[in-house]
Amino acid sequence: MSNDKKKSGVGGAKFTPISSYMWHNMLIDDVDRAIIKQLERDGRLTNVELATLVGLSPSPCLRRVRHLESAGVIAGYHARIDPMAAGRGFEVVVLVDMMLKDRATVIAFEERVGNLPEVVECRRMFGVPDYLLWVAVSDQVAYEAFLIDQLADLPGVARLTSQLTMKIVKSSGPRGG
Repeated sequence: MSNDKKKSGVGGAKFTPISSYMWHNMLIDDVDRAIIKQLERDGRLTNVELATLVGLSPSPCLRRVRHLESAGVIAGYHARIDPMAAGRGFEVVVLVDMMLKDRATVIAFEERVGNLPEVVECRRMFGVPDYLLWVAVSDQVAYEAFLIDQLADLPGVARLTSQLTMKIVKSSGPRGG
């Protein structure tokens, strides 16, 4: 966002208005963005370490982190798991085209997909395909069995297209701040 769309706060700090739908008219300033950036890099930082990195003393830093948490900007702290080391290194993106798109079928499909541990992410899309699934299993044999025994039997499915990754160019980079 350009500086002309930012609002000035105490001491001339620049604030970026955040959508009221998402964060209840909360204003994010440069220090908050620095906190978010550091926590995205390493969610295990102590408050003292984080405060040092963003140029605050520990008490105001902790207040800002708690405020970002309560506002829903910081939604949680998670471990990043190596899929290969966890026995789920064969990852496939599955494009799902639905034959039936009535409410009952969509609900049934989403409930079933939500209960499949092999599906690590599911997105309902605008346009084609209707859904994108990220599937993680141990190997190609396990994927074939999962495709035939689980995915093909999902309600309303017309077509499943499997996409295999040639190379990961960027993975799980920071989305906020």
